[in-house]
Amino acid sequence: MKFLEQPDLPRYHPDVQVFEVKEEDGRHVGILYLDFHPRPGKRGGAWSGGFRRVYYSQGKRVPPVSSIVCNFTKPTADTPSLLSAEEVETFFHEFGHSLATLFSESRYRSRSVARDSVELPSQIMEHWAMEPALLAEYAKNYKTGEVIPAELVDKIRKSSLFNQGFITVEYLAASILDMAWHTLTGPFEAEVNAFEKSVLDGIGLISEIVSRYRSTYFQHIFSGGYSAGYYAYIWSEVLDSDAYEAFKEKGIFDRATALSFRKNILEPFGTERIEVQYRRFRGADPKIEPLLRNRGLDTQ
Repeated sequence: MKFLEQPDLPRYHPDVQVFEVKEEDGRHVGILYLDFHPRPGKRGGAWSGGFRRVYYSQGKRVPPVSSIVCNFTKPTADTPSLLSAEEVETFFHEFGHSLATLFSESRYRSRSVARDSVELPSQIMEHWAMEPALLAEYAKNYKTGEVIPAELVDKIRKSSLFNQGFITVEYLAASILDMAWHTLTGPFEAEVNAFEKSVLDGIGLISEIVSRYRSTYFQHIFSGGYSAGYYAYIWSEVLDSDAYEAFKEKGIFDRATALSFRKNILEPFGTERIEVQYRRFRGADPKIEPLLRNRGLDTQ
């Protein structure tokens, strides 16, 4: 793939960069807008959007227009825009969402991606962020050009495992609470806090750990599109962790594996069941062990 900056294309703000995305043979794939810096009136956070999703009209592919929006610190006259490790992972994450938009071969204007797999294209990209072979290409001191020391990378990796038991349990507790609310079969007539307590007591949640969200402000599951689906984040992580194992087995820059991921996952994403796509890519169902290893929870 080639990303060619096109300063003459229309932009909605002077800070925005516009890139044409092309295949190696020069065929047009789509347009990518990068909107990296905060400004008055711009909401916080980071996301990837689609100004236009791909579709086909009279047999011809109408290319997509995607965007990545972040709130990274703006450069100054003598200092570039420097990113934290977390911000780097955020960019890799949103770039994965944009790749899914750019590579899509859906024949219709809209596609409905199953909630429990929607984070696969984004979360798998995060695995590359701290790979030494890729760090050597981008993680360099802006004054000296020195590549980030291996010892520091090792410390960052180890620190990411701190409290993973606590983090995983509080997340799973929220996922179970979500399911409890959305599997009620009749009108709710109990008291909210009492119902919540009965659910969490029922799974043996210890007092030192509480659900990540209490029912009275659990917006994800009541107005945020994750009703009966808050588990989606960790199921997508099962998928992305297992899928990344395929790259580690063949080499993290293996072209054949990357092409298979594009053809079997990204291009048809949202047009058929994810388990069908995944088996074509991996040749088997996903395993949970890669996720446990990534979280430091595999004691074998």
